[in-house]
Amino acid sequence: MRGKNKIMSEQVLRWSSHPFKRNIKISLLVTGFLILCWVFVYMSTQSILFLVISVIILLGSLSSFFLPTEYELSNDKIKVRFFLSEKERDWTSYHSFYPDKNGVLLSPFDKPSRLENFRGLYLRFEKNKDEVVDFVESRIKKGEKL
Repeated sequence: MRGKNKIMSEQVLRWSSHPFKRNIKISLLVTGFLILCWVFVYMSTQSILFLVISVIILLGSLSSFFLPTEYELSNDKIKVRFFLSEKERDWTSYHSFYPDKNGVLLSPFDKPSRLENFRGLYLRFEKNKDEVVDFVESRIKKGEKL
């Protein structure tokens, strides 16, 4: 029994997700669309200031697509590193989870709530869906509080 707990305490799952590199066609379409938007902004306003503001706003809102996110799941906590920020949460903060085709949402609520998209944590998959879902499921058991 003691050996099993030691093995469990050493489990760590790490990966990086970078949607821009995942699908070159979609990346080219998004980049082309952004360029068209910026051309439209400049042509309609004739202002470099508005162009710069639109570049900042659009790139900022799509930063999770253009920049990589690093995830680390251990038995104790979850770490998410993105650009200049790092989030670290204990597993006890989450009581349910909802996987979809792109990732898994960790929710602080026992039952579905409209607030979980704002208070929860979304972990994007990177060709590791089964591993991530199994790890999350081992830490957050439905109907059981940790």
